[in-house]
Amino acid sequence: MELYLTGIILKSKGLKGEVKVEPVTDFPESFLSRKEYYAGKSIDSVERLTVKKAALSGGFAWLFFEGIDSMEKADALAGCKLFISEDQLWPQPDNRAYLHEIIGMKVMDCGRREVGVISNVLNMPAHDVYEVQVGERKILIPAIDEFVTEFNLCEQYMVIPRFDEFM
Repeated sequence: MELYLTGIILKSKGLKGEVKVEPVTDFPESFLSRKEYYAGKSIDSVERLTVKKAALSGGFAWLFFEGIDSMEKADALAGCKLFISEDQLWPQPDNRAYLHEIIGMKVMDCGRREVGVISNVLNMPAHDVYEVQVGERKILIPAIDEFVTEFNLCEQYMVIPRFDEFM
């Protein structure tokens, strides 16, 4: 089963097992309706947790899980990542994609020749940046309309006509 990161448990709050979660999603409101997560320090060591109560405040999610009913049990979750399965992902609006859908996309130049593959998406202050693997090199391309003229999620490619400027 594929799992996707959606939040990071930062710390406990209070004596009854509540945890503070930093959302790692474009849809923080999903924390209000989601009933289960897979939690662990890494994706290879997760356990399923069921949500008893959820709230959003100050840009964070505040969660109570079944079986986590003390500050000590909640403290043990600090640093754990919260993952969800693919069927729990919310649909993206037009012109948006999940990171796992972008990584691995082919990058084409103006002649529609494949020049590389997206290996990562970096979140920078001004805008995201695509890391493109070209042979042994990594090239950084701004993820903005000025540089990316075509983005085809179904066929898994994007066209960057000015690619030669980055070489």
